[in-house]
Amino acid sequence: MTNPAAADLIARSNRLGADPRITNYAGGNTSAKGTDVDPVTGEPIELLWVKGSGGDLGTLQEGGLAVLQLDRFRKLVDVYPGLEREDEMVEAFSYTLHGRGGAAPSIDTAMHALVDAAHVDHLHPDSGIAIATAADGERLTAEIFGGKVVWVPWRRPGFQLGLDIAEIKRANPEAIGTILGGHGITAWGDTSDEAEANSRWIIDVAEAHIAEHGKAQPFGGVRPGFEALPEAERRERAARLAPTIRGIASADKPQVGHFTDAEVVLDFLASEKAPALAELGTSCPDHFLRTKVKPLILDLPPTATVQEQIARLKELHEQYRADYTAYYEAHADESSPAIRGADPLIVLVPGVGQFSYGANKQTARVAGEFYINAINVMRGAEALSSYAPISDAEKFRIEYWALEEAKLQRLPKPKTHQGRIAFVTGAASGIGKAIATRLAKEGAVVVIADLDLAKAQAAAAELGGTDVAIGVAANVADEAGVQAAIDATLLAFGGIDLVVNNAGLSLSKPLLETTEKDWDLQHDVMAKGSFLVAKAAAAALIEQGLGGDIIYISSKNSVFAGPNNIAYSAVKADQAHQVRLLAVELGEHGVRVNGINPDGVVRGSGIFAAGWGANRAATYGVKEEDLGQYYANRTILKREVVPENVADAVYVLTGPELTRTTGLHIPVDSGVAAAFLR
Repeated sequence: MTNPAAADLIARSNRLGADPRITNYAGGNTSAKGTDVDPVTGEPIELLWVKGSGGDLGTLQEGGLAVLQLDRFRKLVDVYPGLEREDEMVEAFSYTLHGRGGAAPSIDTAMHALVDAAHVDHLHPDSGIAIATAADGERLTAEIFGGKVVWVPWRRPGFQLGLDIAEIKRANPEAIGTILGGHGITAWGDTSDEAEANSRWIIDVAEAHIAEHGKAQPFGGVRPGFEALPEAERRERAARLAPTIRGIASADKPQVGHFTDAEVVLDFLASEKAPALAELGTSCPDHFLRTKVKPLILDLPPTATVQEQIARLKELHEQYRADYTAYYEAHADESSPAIRGADPLIVLVPGVGQFSYGANKQTARVAGEFYINAINVMRGAEALSSYAPISDAEKFRIEYWALEEAKLQRLPKPKTHQGRIAFVTGAASGIGKAIATRLAKEGAVVVIADLDLAKAQAAAAELGGTDVAIGVAANVADEAGVQAAIDATLLAFGGIDLVVNNAGLSLSKPLLETTEKDWDLQHDVMAKGSFLVAKAAAAALIEQGLGGDIIYISSKNSVFAGPNNIAYSAVKADQAHQVRLLAVELGEHGVRVNGINPDGVVRGSGIFAAGWGANRAATYGVKEEDLGQYYANRTILKREVVPENVADAVYVLTGPELTRTTGLHIPVDSGVAAAFLR
């Protein structure tokens, strides 16, 4: 049973974490002190429950709390070796855990344990950080809050900051919290409700003061020509720029992207002060750890051509890498971790929007959300004063902190397809759905493209939220429809890496019964459709410069001459040769093109369910329900082929094991000697 103090803490944390004004994903931490029974002695024991390292307030559950013995933690004050060695204290936290201890304690634990209050909140609200990053934040704190909130000069999170805040509370009994210079706020209370009310009061008062006393145009006027493009135009421009920007963000390591054209972003980018403020970078550690110390901002207006913007972005990327490398070299010493990459995580395009990047979609999306928080912070600071973030030296101390490096090293090893963006046609059912499912399981983000949008979206929902998969409508026989689906992929995930041409249908008829319409339909969907998808995707793959994979789901029939199957088998042979042709053409760009030749995939197959199964069963003189076993019995292995077997082949062809393989066709047919490749 959850301790009442911990239960109150979880409920309060979830409420605070659900409000983006208060804190962002995984930002801030909260705590509660209370009494429980020591299972060893049976005596009461004072405990501290605090959000663990890396947790998220909005989704916090009991397992995400670190649980510590309060008296033991407070005795650490007696062995604290001083500011120069305070990092050593984090290891000591483990010796104060109660029982198994729950989640790992964060660096902020001292702030919660040492402050003499039953409940403590440390949060990163935009309005609070605006005061914290204002050039005269100390004066503003006194002016806005009086003695109820105390200014704390910037100090890196750690044991000493906990001691400082504890002393501030002792010396200022009327205070309910602090503004942490360059960082955020801390508030406390005797009850959970009081702590939450105090946190919200600080945030609300700061917001109201900025609204009432702030400048009408904190970012200055609008730069002529830098206004937002109309929605359709800016999203079309974003799709054209996305492959280039994805390549820029992924020069050191492949990244997944997120795009937003939110009004707050567009207004900032159109303003006079945007270039100078962007150059100053972010201040709150939670912000710049996810966005890097500053973004890359395009210095051309949206009236420039796509080609001009692409050329300039590439020039700015070179400068960004040089600047970031210089930043690292200026502050690193022999104990610093190696540089983690010099590419931007936030790219800003005036008139168009914001591109953000991360190891996966969630990380990319959250990075974008944090930069929007940073824009709000800059607006508030500029409205009352001027924005003055912490120095680059202090940013470096946190970005390349040994404790931060240890936290990164504890992350799970990435899956084989993490960071890859897959586009699968005909993926709402059957083979395509099995492929999409397998790729998502291996860490890829997936676009399920299907003629039926509702089914595509439903299939995507089964794989998880939009951070994992989306469904799009795609008539692969329509060039405009294909381009729209590829554009949707670029806007959703920033780029594209892996294309599976799976969409198909079949009409089983002998030559004399095959109509011109039958022939055209199958060739339009599979031969023309595969060509259109490959062409649209290849343009993005080439511009990204990251290589990639194109997979054709062909058929055993591409080499096997079966009866009553002229149109289907001919079009599969067309697809098979497209594999060879594109492997030769795209190889210089690092794009591998391979094919898979399945046979007799009856279970779960949309084609077989749509009448093909009945036709083939009649052709072979068996019952339709026995068709799968019929196909199995005529193979060498005598084993039925199911959609997951094809998905396995896609996984192997696009994974890390066959990186030197292109132009290959893999049979997935349990062994059909007549279809052996020669």
